Amino acid sequence: MIKYLVLNSCLGIALVSCAQQHPTPKHINMTDAQIRQLPEADTATFAEGCFWCTESVFQRLKGVVKVVSGFSGGSVPNPSYEEVCTGTTGHAEACNIIFDPSRISYDELLAVFWYTHDPTQLNRQGNDEGTQYRSAIFYHNQEQKDKAEAYKKKLDASGSWNKPIVTSIEPFRNFYSAESYHQDYYDLNKNQPYCQFVIRPKLEKFRKAFKNFLKDQDKTNS
Repeated sequence: MIKYLVLNSCLGIALVSCAQQHPTPKHINMTDAQIRQLPEADTATFAEGCFWCTESVFQRLKGVVKVVSGFSGGSVPNPSYEEVCTGTTGHAEACNIIFDPSRISYDELLAVFWYTHDPTQLNRQGNDEGTQYRSAIFYHNQEQKDKAEAYKKKLDASGSWNKPIVTSIEPFRNFYSAESYHQDYYDLNKNQPYCQFVIRPKLEKFRKAFKNFLKDQDKTNS
């Protein structure tokens, strides 16, 4: 509760791992053509461990029109999931979050980002371990950078966590979409062990804390 109160003021987490699961190949994302009809649409790029978790959270927010799971921050062009899992490409599992700033702000997205993972864990989240699971914000412009840095500084000073925040704040350089079977993973694979024991509890906690931010269909459905 203390962490949530601190996050709120700045506006104004198993025994299975991500890499162990094999998903099977849908969501109500906007199409690219529809997004182009939103002249003010903006993009946030976050990494907070397994991208299946990140995607499932941000898809449920009002004002978020599309979430794509992929890889960001590395040096290898168009890497495969298997390559990224080796930890040698420099990429983090990340999500491109396309949002309508008239309905949800970057500050509010940051609040969700900080709340839905442990930013003090270096190169891991839970049992997902490796540089590809690092906590990172890839900023697209100076305003995003300034807000991310200010938020991180305030959270560190608040003592919300017992350890320093290790989230890296990096300039956005690239983003490569993950294979199609990684997209909409939770919605298509809710009975998978990783979904049941890792993603579902995370979503339940998130939904309680950010109820007013949820799309109508997600207020009662997990």
